Amino acid sequence: MKKKKILVTGGAGYVGSNLVPKLLDQGHHVKVFDLYIYGEDVLQSVAEHPNLVQVKADLRETERLEKELAEYDTVLHLACISNDPSFELDPDLGKSINYDAFVSLCRLSRDAGVHNFIYASSSSVYGIKDEPEVTEDLPLQPLTDYSKYKMMCEEVLQDAASDNFIVTTIRPSTVCGYAPRLRLDLTVNILTNHAINKGVITVFGGEQKRPNIHMEDMTDLYIRLLELPDDKIHKKIWNAGFQNYTVGEIAGIVRRVIDPSLPIKTVSSNDQRSYHVSSAKIRKDIGFVARHSIEEAVADLKQAFEAGEVPNAMDDPRYFNIKMMQQLNLR
Repeated sequence: MKKKKILVTGGAGYVGSNLVPKLLDQGHHVKVFDLYIYGEDVLQSVAEHPNLVQVKADLRETERLEKELAEYDTVLHLACISNDPSFELDPDLGKSINYDAFVSLCRLSRDAGVHNFIYASSSSVYGIKDEPEVTEDLPLQPLTDYSKYKMMCEEVLQDAASDNFIVTTIRPSTVCGYAPRLRLDLTVNILTNHAINKGVITVFGGEQKRPNIHMEDMTDLYIRLLELPDDKIHKKIWNAGFQNYTVGEIAGIVRRVIDPSLPIKTVSSNDQRSYHVSSAKIRKDIGFVARHSIEEAVADLKQAFEAGEVPNAMDDPRYFNIKMMQQLNLR
């Protein structure tokens, strides 16, 4: 495989902190472009790697972004204000980073001669679906501004595509499992944290179906996309998930892995998003099949907790996007 020069926006985030070391292991040159708001040490294990450049900057710094894109052939765009509550804290800020900066990034990437652009969208663009399988050809019905702008970014990217600007959109399911920059505000991770540190698993609602993908599968997919020829990935939009379970079923999995005697407490929830995401298309098109389970994600988290790698798991804002956004007061 040809070694690439890859700019990873959000490379110090949850997925990025797992992906960047893998990219370096593959022999790629990697530049992380990130605000590092969740800690400047999340890439500590590879900080001295000769093929890694770390740039602490805001996506809205257009001149800086233009400078850092020079001579890079691939952009992996992970950065955004992630999840609905964080976005809704300041919708104008959310739009400026998640949409306006994306439009600029697309234009600047094309102008800089970037050849491949891979975008991390979200399965939340589908909204609530009654269909037994949510496939890529169903209409998008985003319920929130966060998911609406994810959808709009997809449209911008498709419009920007050309023979020399190869674009790919991935709609990930909810990622789960351990990473150096850990999130404990995602379904599997929340329930595992509560099981270990509170001794009770609290389920909000329970009947909502949630699609999940293990961190290792998520990052392995990005690696796979870099290996494929242009005609296999150009203008493609794919779901990326694995196991579809209700929140109640996920709680049962967590209990079995952590401690079968743990109580499960169910309370009402206003969050009725529910969908069963199909990943059949990406399997058919490029042969990608997820290989890691929710059980493995819970076991990995359990191991990290027991090893003391997740201190102050219930209180430290760096594990919770909305708490960190509230604390930062980013403008």
